[in-house]
Amino acid sequence: MFEKRPVNLVRSPVPVPQDGLHLPEPPAVLREGYSAIAASLLQLAGETGSDRLYVAFDGTHGAPFQAVLQKAVDALEQGGHSVTLIGSGSYLKTSEELRTHFAANITDNRAFGYFTEGSLEDYFRAGAREEAARRLDEAAPGTDRASFCIVFGPGAYWLGEGRFDLSYYLDVSREYQQAGHRQELLNFGLNWNRDAVEKYKIALFVEWPILETYRKQILEQMDYYMDLNQPKQPVMTAVTALRHMISDIAKSPLRVKPFYAPGVWGGQFLKQLADLPEDWVNCAWSFEPIAPENSILLEYEGKQIEIPFLLVMQNEHTTILGERLTGLFGDYFPIRFNYLDTMDGDNLSCQVHPTQDYIRSRFNEFMAQQESYYIMEQQGDSGVYLGLTEACSPEQFRHDVLKAQQTGIPLPLTDYVNRYESRKGDLFLIPPGTVHSAGKDNLVLEVSSTTWWFTFKIYDFLRKDLDGKPRPINMDYAFDNIDFTKKTAWVEDQLMPSPVLLHQQGENEEYVLGQRADLLFYVHRLHLRDRWRDHTHGEMTMYNLVEGEAVRIVSAADEAVFVELHYAESYILPAVLGGYTIINLGSAPCRLIKAGVSKAWDVSFLEP
Repeated sequence: MFEKRPVNLVRSPVPVPQDGLHLPEPPAVLREGYSAIAASLLQLAGETGSDRLYVAFDGTHGAPFQAVLQKAVDALEQGGHSVTLIGSGSYLKTSEELRTHFAANITDNRAFGYFTEGSLEDYFRAGAREEAARRLDEAAPGTDRASFCIVFGPGAYWLGEGRFDLSYYLDVSREYQQAGHRQELLNFGLNWNRDAVEKYKIALFVEWPILETYRKQILEQMDYYMDLNQPKQPVMTAVTALRHMISDIAKSPLRVKPFYAPGVWGGQFLKQLADLPEDWVNCAWSFEPIAPENSILLEYEGKQIEIPFLLVMQNEHTTILGERLTGLFGDYFPIRFNYLDTMDGDNLSCQVHPTQDYIRSRFNEFMAQQESYYIMEQQGDSGVYLGLTEACSPEQFRHDVLKAQQTGIPLPLTDYVNRYESRKGDLFLIPPGTVHSAGKDNLVLEVSSTTWWFTFKIYDFLRKDLDGKPRPINMDYAFDNIDFTKKTAWVEDQLMPSPVLLHQQGENEEYVLGQRADLLFYVHRLHLRDRWRDHTHGEMTMYNLVEGEAVRIVSAADEAVFVELHYAESYILPAVLGGYTIINLGSAPCRLIKAGVSKAWDVSFLEP
């Protein structure tokens, strides 16, 4: 059965933080509920002789700070402590000033911006820290009991220059934030947003680069980490304990929590497979993983905590990627698996992705969007659009696309773009500059470079999005990047490879499905009857079970370390895993997609 909330077991003992709580038994590593926050604050008051205590509640924008503050203040006041609250939002630049400051990053394009290289300080007005320092100094001391001065909100720790007796980082996933964006949550510091598309654009190009980098910089200095993805049942742990748990899970096969989203062309297959809410009109995408977007669930002593996968990569990138890939990509996970579901849905837009030079110069994105489509399931007359017809010319193609947009008369797309029948098990390679689209009635497993946002729509069948607004069409960007040499004969020779047998073990076989010099990834397929022995050879490897019931992946070094992989699930095998065995648990042969970074790929995306 497909598991949509997979857990990653912490297998080694986690040292209990020695925080001196006066409880009948030592405190748990993972503490559930708001009472844990109150207990840690009251413990601080009981252990110090100070008449004035400073506490920071820093965290991710969109985290439910209000709920935490209410519980904390109630507990402190009931304990006889006075409380002064200082919100970081009081020291931000105005919404208008922020839009002006980040204008070059936000841009006037509906979907695309320019990745900022700014820092948290850019959000705050000049002299903010000095103003906050005066407020902190003015906080009245307690008489019989210590008073508390709490600085809260994103940037609280920075604002108080770290002068805190106790500090907490309140965190939520990007998935949680985007759910908030679809409701009333605005971008950090802004007092209005045009729509959800603008919210995502500003988050992607401004907010996340700054606030997630800030989290990376300060987290080790914080005392506690709080998972608030389930606001009614928060989970708190010491940062030292979190670091230990991350280190432990990074040595074993990992599975992120899948992230689902509906779309105008979405299908019904994933909705049924993952038992998604009935009121969803469809499910278009599932990310598993697009590393910056996904979170991961850790389990220890029967309790779970959800953290961004970015935190795992930040701390254990060499353990997961290996030395060579760390040298190429740093702590950035380079490959994504994601699904495109058009089963009983519709065609994706006709689109193209930018070249490396273009994406870097125009958007400040360091990795080109290289893709491939693996056809996992299909029905009826399904197809994939790939490359241009031999007769297609830039002038005529552009003219006729514009004409369709202006007149509302549909474009005969196959006059310009090749359409190929898609069958289960087919692989289509999509280097940057290749015009393409997944047609209706496919379940596509994308094996691609991690970059995911830079899709330049050429033609979208005259549709509106689920919000009723026209979908962004990016004609200028698209025609800047279309490679008009990628036409029928070349496409059929270069982008539609046939499987080539690579290795054999008994009746089990590994095939090369696709690999090119201009793609950083390779795609192999394992045909498994009973068992297969393999080795990571010091580099991250990814698997997805594309046919069959279930397999077990077992560490050769320790057979107690294993995971079970069911149909359509994906696992990351870290570089340090070394030798492993894959065992077919089903009654029939199965097939797995195996992917990783090509051994021949030597292009580093790190700054020189």
